[in-house]
Amino acid sequence: MSGMVQVTVAGDVAEAEEVQEILRNAGIDSSIEAAAEDDAVSVLVPEAELETAQDVIEALTEPDELISEP
Repeated sequence: MSGMVQVTVAGDVAEAEEVQEILRNAGIDSSIEAAAEDDAVSVLVPEAELETAQDVIEALTEPDELISEP
């Protein structure tokens, strides 16, 4: 089984939960954890689903809404 990898970094928990909802609606499991940056939250997905998750997030969000991608 593959590990979890960071798909994006959200500015806060609420934003991370919005990304999780987008991923959940696409059938992708995810989790969140504190990021290295102050107050930032990492959104993690299974490594095997990373590319699909990136595509889903990109397709369903405005580019300026995302903080960063790894």
